[in-house]
This record gives sequence, structure tokens and C-alpha cells, in this order.
Amino acid sequence: MTDTPAKNPVPEPCPALRTELRAELRNWCEAWKTCLQSVISQVSGHPAVFEVSADALPVADSDVWYTVVAGGAVHGEMTLRLPAASGTRLARKFLGETEPAAAGIAAEPITTDNKEALEELLRQIAGLAATALAAAAGGEVQLHLSASAAPSWSSDAIVNLQAGDEGGGSTSVEIQISPALAAELQPRVQAAPSAQTAAPPSPLAPPLFSPASSYSRLMDVGLDVKLRFGTRRMLLRDVLALSAGVVVELDNTLHSPVDLLLDGRLIAQGEVVIVDGKYGLRITDVVDPSPAMGSPV
Repeated sequence: MTDTPAKNPVPEPCPALRTELRAELRNWCEAWKTCLQSVISQVSGHPAVFEVSADALPVADSDVWYTVVAGGAVHGEMTLRLPAASGTRLARKFLGETEPAAAGIAAEPITTDNKEALEELLRQIAGLAATALAAAAGGEVQLHLSASAAPSWSSDAIVNLQAGDEGGGSTSVEIQISPALAAELQPRVQAAPSAQTAAPPSPLAPPLFSPASSYSRLMDVGLDVKLRFGTRRMLLRDVLALSAGVVVELDNTLHSPVDLLLDGRLIAQGEVVIVDGKYGLRITDVVDPSPAMGSPV
């Protein structure tokens, strides 16, 4: 008689967590934690505080899995795993529903409607995280989230984000980083010039221009941005004939990306979302701001 392996074993803590995460992995997870707190605080109207924990999260058949594929400046995969109770709790916050006592949803499976709400919430968090991670990654980061099963790869790092709430329950979100993504996040160190080739600075040379110090003066300047759903050229006679009830058809189709304009210039595109009863834009593509060859700008 052979022993049958136990179903849904509790994962062993990752070696990186037995000591400490590498700086680049820790920064990646901290960015996700910050964006998770920000979005949940906004949709719920209450501050959400998550802590990074190295405690292994038990695996259950009812767990909800999502895969996040990174593109742009970094490539690789990571997963988000939530216990059913945590997924239900976050979905109800997103939908603005009153949350029952912690015991009331401890064993409750997540419903289809709650899964859809949870996925939309996580997409908004991923969109915010993509923007936050761009500076550290050295370029535009694209994060595509989709519902999935457990990953086929072995995790390079596992981090649990945990928060308590006023109802006495706890919310957990587990991040697993694939070896491919972990390798992409390795610090890129540029070789310094050798002592023989590096020329000493001239005492008469003007001080080097520092973009960072110059840009810092402008960081608090308010700028107006606009969303453009589409365009349409019209004859003057048609414009003068406009009245209440007239429908003006735009060139863009229903599922075309929406443009984000800064002073009339296209800077990004995305999808329209509704957050707390207001329109919002989830960025899916950041347009290269560099001017074309020959442009005077």
C-alpha cells in the first residue's frame, strides 16, 4: 500500500523570506502594497493598512488565483492568490456593500458577481502599480491581469500582504514572483569608466545641468488633463444645425481606447472605469513623449 500525497499542502516559506527579500524584490512588493492600500482606501472610504508577512498562507480549493504578466521595461509573471473570504471581503468593499461579521463569510464561497468585482478591483490596482513601478524599472511597465489557476512554475519569492478590518476579519493577498520576473528585476549596474580614460573635471567648466533639481520646482504645478472618447469633422452648417436631442457619431468604435490629453497633446490611452460613482481612466498604454525628428520642440 502506498501513501497518497496530501492534497493542498501548505507551501514552505521561500528561502528569500527566511532571511530577507532582495532589495529589488522588496521594492516591487512594497509598490504593490502601497497601490493596494490606496485603491482599497479610496473605494471603501476607510484607510486600509496592509503589512508584509512571511507567514505561509494555507492553500485551499476555494482560493482565487490571478496571473499578472509584466511587459515593457520588465518581462515575467507573478500571481496573486486570495482566500475565498478575503476575495469576498474585497469585492464587497469595491461594490460598496455592507460587510457582515467576520464569521459570516469565513466559510462562504466567493460568488460569480463577487469574482467579477474582485477582478475589476485588482485590475485597477495593477494599473496603478504599473505607473508606480515605471521609475524603478527604468521605463514603461505594462501589467496584464487575468483570472487563472495555480502557476506551473516554482516561485522565486512569496510575500503575504495582510490587513485587519473594523469587523474583526482579516484580508490576505499572496504575491508569488516567478524566477523569470525575479531575474528581470535584478539591478542593472552600468560599468563605470576606468581611471585611465576618465578625464578629471575642469575647474573652469560650468556646473553640470541637473534635470532632477530643475524638475522638482515644477512638481506642484497644476495641469489640466482631458479625456477624448473620439473625434468627428463636421461642416459648419451641420454644427449650426445642432440642437437638443441630436446624436453626433464619433469616429472611434465602442471598444477603442480613450485618449488622455495634456494641453491638447496625447500622452496616454486607456479604458474607462467607474470608481466611487465617478469616471476614471485605467492606463493601458503610455505614448512616447519624445518629439519626432526635426520637431522644434
